[in-house]
Amino acid sequence: MKSTANILLFAILLAMVSCNNRQQAETTDIASPVSVEDIKKQSIEKYLNTTGTAKATQEVTLSTEMSGLYQLQNNPATGRPFKLGDRVKAGQVIAKLDDQEYVNGIAIDAQKLNLEIAEQEYEKQKSLYEKGGVTLRELRNSEVSAKNAKYNYDNGQVRLAKMSIVTLFAGIITDLPYYTQGTRVTSGQPVVTVMSYDKMYMEINLPEKNISEIQAGQNVIITNYTLADDTLKGTVSELSPAISTETRTFEGKLIIDNPQLKLRPGMFVKADIIVARKDSALVIPKSIILSSNRGKVVFVVEQNTARERRITIGLENQDYAEVISGLKVNERMVVKGYETLRNDSKVKVIK
Repeated sequence: MKSTANILLFAILLAMVSCNNRQQAETTDIASPVSVEDIKKQSIEKYLNTTGTAKATQEVTLSTEMSGLYQLQNNPATGRPFKLGDRVKAGQVIAKLDDQEYVNGIAIDAQKLNLEIAEQEYEKQKSLYEKGGVTLRELRNSEVSAKNAKYNYDNGQVRLAKMSIVTLFAGIITDLPYYTQGTRVTSGQPVVTVMSYDKMYMEINLPEKNISEIQAGQNVIITNYTLADDTLKGTVSELSPAISTETRTFEGKLIIDNPQLKLRPGMFVKADIIVARKDSALVIPKSIILSSNRGKVVFVVEQNTARERRITIGLENQDYAEVISGLKVNERMVVKGYETLRNDSKVKVIK
């Protein structure tokens, strides 16, 4: 009777072990869902990142050089008085100062008439000198009188020009202090600030360790958080060969192309300096690379089985990395669902 009970117990245990093994086998055979991409060759760039403030390449604040009654002029393009944001051309008059007493003191018409008389007298003396009618001294005296008359007339023109505030280059009005029309302003008062920023520049400071990577002429990608969908192009224009002993950095300057004026003076921007580039390389997302005690690994799919591949990295940037060894073109690389995979795991490819 005891022997029968033992046989029955053994049979039950054997059934339990068999069931457990079958469950383990079923668990082992469950395929993990993954998404894959074919590995292709493409270009990759290595960047050196820096930040700074974009500044206008040309900027000037024009101030009064004399006192007078303020008269803001009309913009020929709009027919209305100049205002902030207006585009201006080189040589445009933004404002005038009216001071009739000052104009009368210059007496420009009399200066012009005196110049004409002095020049006529000089031409007459030259003709007489050629015929022996006057001495060389008399000829020289008439020449001096003509030159002095010309200097006086030119000086008068310069003094009159001080009554007009004239732009030096084409640009945009970025500051226009308000003065009531017809009120007197004194000398030295700011009238208008004009900036030209279709090209901009940015001063940078780069770590000493990167001095061998950076060269003048390298291309730069410029971004700003307010221009999320736009990138601008630039170049490295200047580099200092000296290292700061305090910050262990060296200075440089970037020129930024801004033809549509999307970037504004004073904006804080990010600059990605392209220090290296390959046009045909095996490139994969950095996010799928796993680190283990054996190095960097990724997974590829072969016959519904995940295969672990150790890889060697070359050029890399924030998002992508070049694979020097460990992968081949057109292999199916796991890009989703790789987190829980092990070598030889069964997988099911889904889109």
